[in-house]
This record gives sequence, structure tokens and C-alpha cells, in this order.
Amino acid sequence: MKIALGIEYQGTNYHGWQKQQGLVTLQATLEEALSKLADQPVVVQCAGRTDEGVHAFGQVVHLETTAKRSMHAWVFGGNNFLPRDIRIQWAKEMPEDFHARFSAVARRYRYVIYNHNVSSALHREVTTFYFYNLDEKRMQEAANYLLGEHDFSAFRGAYCQARHAIRNVTKLEITRQDRLIFIDIIANAFLQHMVRNIVGVLLEIGNGDREPIWAKKVLEGRRREKGGITAPSTGLYFMQVDYPEKYGLSY
Repeated sequence: MKIALGIEYQGTNYHGWQKQQGLVTLQATLEEALSKLADQPVVVQCAGRTDEGVHAFGQVVHLETTAKRSMHAWVFGGNNFLPRDIRIQWAKEMPEDFHARFSAVARRYRYVIYNHNVSSALHREVTTFYFYNLDEKRMQEAANYLLGEHDFSAFRGAYCQARHAIRNVTKLEITRQDRLIFIDIIANAFLQHMVRNIVGVLLEIGNGDREPIWAKKVLEGRRREKGGITAPSTGLYFMQVDYPEKYGLSY
């Protein structure tokens, strides 16, 4: 049986998604819980590996098992073995050709900035605090240069293992709600640190240090060292994965 699970988590207490020897990770924690429920070893494949401190509303994983459990049991039984900062939101039996990562056609991220001259006690682990006033209109003007299919080499992490840097960004929208700035981005796939590096460029433009056209110059330069900082992981959320309609995973 192949089963897909929708996973929500706060990444603060974890060293990212991927299993690492001697470290507490999301994958290892989830697999341990599901193995207890299934009474056999369980390995999960995810739609997108997230870095240390990154959160998720809509991570998707799949597993293959001979254990006979209802979808209700995978959700509520699985959650019984998980810490409270990881929750299984839904479970669905899938056809054999489904793969959480390779079947995906798009992924959606959101980056949240707490923009005020005083930091927040309540938002400190789930947003990025930024002291200087940001102009979201300038940030949006810059973001528009990054829409479409491009070589995003200037925005990839140093240890990125992707075969190439060509990605298609179909949405990059900046909005403000009082002290919170939301950066929503959709692409067919993402490079390591790609969202955080894009945010780093937008921050320098939003605070007035750079002009919006700089985003275009960074993109076309294709050199990471010519870009901005890598924004902190605390404000990043993996929001949703899009799949072909035949899988029935609209959520």
C-alpha cells in the first residue's frame, strides 16, 4: 500500500528535514512515529526538504507499507506518537505511480517578516524580525524581474545538488498587513536556499539601499557572491505542493 500524508510542523527545534546522524530531524522523528504505528520500519519520501528552522503548513510525504491501518489511524495514531510541533493533517491511499517529490508540478512558499522598530516576543520563532522600514512597493517592483523561467544560479546555495539552476517562478507577490510583510512565491521547483536568497535581495531593495533594477542585475549575473544575504530560516514556510488532478490531492 502506498500512502500520502499531509504534514504540518514548526521547524524551530529540528535540524531541518533530512535525516542526519546524531541530530534531531523532522524526517527521523516522523519515521520513528510511523514505524511504531505500523509495527514495522517505515521510510518516507517528502515533496521538498526544508532547512533547519523552516516551518511547513503543507509538506507532503509518501510511504509504502504492508501494515493494514485505516486512513484515520494514520492521522490520529501517527499524531499520538509525534511531538506537538509536528502534526499529520490528512492521509490518502495513492496509486503506485505517485511520488511525493517527482509527481509534484509546483511548490508554494511564504516568507514572513515582522517589520517594526521593536521585536515581537510572540513572533520571534515564526517570523524574521527586520528593524528598518521596508517599502513593499519597491520590493514588488524588484520581484517582478524574477518572474518566469530563468537561470537562478545567483540564488542557489553553495551546497545545492540540483543538476541545473533553471526554474520557472509563476508568482512572486509581496503584501503587507500592519507590521507583517508576506512574500509568496510559487515555482515548479526550488534550489537550495533559493527563497531565502531572493528575500535577501528584496530586503536591500525594500530598505532603500538598492534600486529595484538590482534584482534583475543579480539574476542575469548568475553569481551568488553578487547577491544579497541569505535571509534567516525562521520566517520561511513550505505552504503547499501542487499535483496533477488525477491524484486528487487538492487541499
